[in-house]
Amino acid sequence: MLLAFPSSSFTIAASMLTALAAGADLAAAVSNKATHITVSDDTGQRVAVLNPPLRIVSLAPGATEMLFAAGAGPHVVATVQYSDQPSAAQRVPRIGDVTGVDIERLVALHPDVAVVWPGGGNPAQIEEIARLGIPVYRQQVNALADLPDSLRRVGALAGTGTAAEQAARALEAHLARLSREYRRDRQPSVLLEVWNRPIYTVGGTHLMSDALRLCSARNVFADLRDLGPVVDIEAVIARNPDIIVAVAPPGEGAAWLAEWKRFGSLSAVRGGRLIAFEDQAFVRLGPSVIDAAEALCRRIAQLTAPQN
Repeated sequence: MLLAFPSSSFTIAASMLTALAAGADLAAAVSNKATHITVSDDTGQRVAVLNPPLRIVSLAPGATEMLFAAGAGPHVVATVQYSDQPSAAQRVPRIGDVTGVDIERLVALHPDVAVVWPGGGNPAQIEEIARLGIPVYRQQVNALADLPDSLRRVGALAGTGTAAEQAARALEAHLARLSREYRRDRQPSVLLEVWNRPIYTVGGTHLMSDALRLCSARNVFADLRDLGPVVDIEAVIARNPDIIVAVAPPGEGAAWLAEWKRFGSLSAVRGGRLIAFEDQAFVRLGPSVIDAAEALCRRIAQLTAPQN
């Protein structure tokens, strides 16, 4: 959301903060008003905010992790439940969860910007925050390769471009290594079960689906465009995945997989290719999702390695 800012008798020369990655110009265009800057968020929307440092509220765990990785952690004045990475984020006050926050508490903090996750949470409340005059910055990527540039954009927002650039380059190096290490000709089909009753999976545009590509595997429901579609047993049986991954809360993965063992006709069940994957970084969708993806790639590679 682009806000009008007050007139001023002072002018400054226009400057550009640039970070070029994959041919994308990620510049934060500094406004010709000395008190504000204008940046582009991950959805391409222009957001006008005060000059950094800012008072930032983060309304998603992944956004919180991104802010800390970009060097903006000291400027986060509130966040939501499950924003537990890095450990320093655990000391930030909570004002709700991804489904809703205490608006009165949020307003009382006098934030300069709210960083939100547009792919989930509470869209109506996000619009309410915008109507209150609080700038809304939307942070979300659908591919692992987009994470470094997202970090750079967050750094431009928070005025922490140097730290963000260092973190972004580290992510790029990590992704390049994993791409080389897990490149395979054969690509097993995988069901990612992100909830068990009813069965929720992820569509082809979700970041988790992209993580499977890094593992040289493919999402058995990649043709579905919804981020988090509900599927039934019959649909899973019809697609007959080679591997089933229970992306479960801690301690629940084994129980989820036990339910699948009743369906012996499934290739994944017959071959014992069932993975309980409880790494919460995989669902938090911050920078550490790359570490989680590496762990999943390792598990998939172990299950599909040629037998001696």
